[in-house]
Amino acid sequence: MRVYEAIVKGLEGLGVEAAFGGAGENATGMMLALDDSERIRGVITRNEQAAAFAANGYAMYTDKLGVCFATAGPGAFNLFSGMAAALSDSYPVLAVSGCSPIQWWGRGSLNETSGLNRTPDALKMFEATTKGSFMITRIEDTCDVLEEAVNLAYEGRPGPVHITVPNNLTERDQEVENYHDVRLRRVPVTPDPAKLAATAEFLADAFERGRRVVLLAGFGAIRSRAGDEVRRFIERFQVPLVTTLDGKGVVGEDHPLCVGVFCDSGHASAWKAFREADVVIAVGNAFNQHATFNYDESLFEDTALVHINISETEIDKAYRADHALVADARLAMAALYAALDPVVGPRQRVEVDGQDWEKRHILHLTDSLHPGEMAQAIGRMLPPGGFLLADAGAHLAWLGYYVDLEDGQHFRKAGEFGPMAGHVNGALGLQMAHPDRTVVVGCGDGCYNMSGFELMTAVEHELPIIWVIFDDREFKLIKIYQVAEYQQVGLVEFENPNYALYAQACGADGYTAETLEEFEACFAEALVSRRPSVIDARITRWAIPHYSPSPDGVIAGIVKLLEERFRS
Repeated sequence: MRVYEAIVKGLEGLGVEAAFGGAGENATGMMLALDDSERIRGVITRNEQAAAFAANGYAMYTDKLGVCFATAGPGAFNLFSGMAAALSDSYPVLAVSGCSPIQWWGRGSLNETSGLNRTPDALKMFEATTKGSFMITRIEDTCDVLEEAVNLAYEGRPGPVHITVPNNLTERDQEVENYHDVRLRRVPVTPDPAKLAATAEFLADAFERGRRVVLLAGFGAIRSRAGDEVRRFIERFQVPLVTTLDGKGVVGEDHPLCVGVFCDSGHASAWKAFREADVVIAVGNAFNQHATFNYDESLFEDTALVHINISETEIDKAYRADHALVADARLAMAALYAALDPVVGPRQRVEVDGQDWEKRHILHLTDSLHPGEMAQAIGRMLPPGGFLLADAGAHLAWLGYYVDLEDGQHFRKAGEFGPMAGHVNGALGLQMAHPDRTVVVGCGDGCYNMSGFELMTAVEHELPIIWVIFDDREFKLIKIYQVAEYQQVGLVEFENPNYALYAQACGADGYTAETLEEFEACFAEALVSRRPSVIDARITRWAIPHYSPSPDGVIAGIVKLLEERFRS
């Protein structure tokens, strides 16, 4: 079999069901092999960047490998943003790209990326955005290289890998005569027994002494499917649960021990619970910028930190841990429970502040559609098991604050790398991985304008994704930052098309909503249609997301900003 046929057969053996890519001469063999596959659906996107984001979406809530591919040169380079997002967000993704024939390197041939004679070096660039970049230089190494790359993608903290296939290996006389399936060597990352015992002893003592313990869950807890373990732990030991935006929904947010989201656009109840805690157990948490109020130095001044993370490099990266377990979040929480349960007696029931974010009245100054009320409606109407994705922008703050997730529902924001339009396109892969579940994308108009043309890909493959566009014709978050930092605004306003008519022209369903009632009607119709749908939600410009630069609350945050401004 030929080189790309061997790669596709290896991916079939791994259970991959979709591969996303861009068309190109160097990708021809991959395209044909996928077209012949009876197990993997080949999806050609309008831009390779969307293919990479779709591969992330496919891997987001599964243990399956996300796969994307591209032709040589510019096509391959369009994968970088998606690879960087997969690297920061721990998605196991394989990117496959072509390159010019090795014997032509250094001559400046079309799409050459050898790094010779003023050509870009693709291997080095992929090495900077993945866990590892490989080149197949001999046809007989094809399966071994694929196996090494895939195992690296799953090793420890998952992440993306890359394989380059030189075009000389796609010639007719090049055959893979030693094909073998990929042998996965997935080794569970379990906690060190000595450190587990020390951590359990510390927490048992904290419980015995009546110290206030809070559990802070991040996306690592969701990636490892630790929801049941987290719920069992907080219920048994009566520990309030706060989450980052990335950890939102690890346990249904209507649970009596759920306190809310802890971040600069989060809930005051979560800030209060965190500030009152004597011990914080951080599970699958990377302590990124917005989850720490710009790395507030006071977060753990008088609070002990127990940090659980699958990656050793995350420990002590932002805050020094008093106790640390390098382990998969689910395995660590199960082991910690088993160690504590026999030695900790019955716990007194803990009462926490209620949330009811979906029901709270929102005061606004105009009759226009308020994004907070729209977020509440999305939360109320999202079906069981539904996925809600948010891209980078002010809409993310509205959705993260006002949507109350039930068990089995998921919310995902743009991760630490934070690409705009990452989820506008990531929804393609997510829907393909979960064809029977509802996928809703809340996106800013700025995000959608960057790559909304992938709506055609959804139409072509009958993917019933719902895009809700927060349409206010401006880069809201950038505008807020300009006002706060420079006391002026510039280049943040733009014009939008009629998104409903655009969607209809693409063969999708298109809606326009200017009031809450209109939005609820449009959203309800889109949910039952099971067709690709775009809702142009024309929101007011006068709404500002809930935000505080300090975990001590909005007023304290304003005082802090003023003090810093006067000192400077």
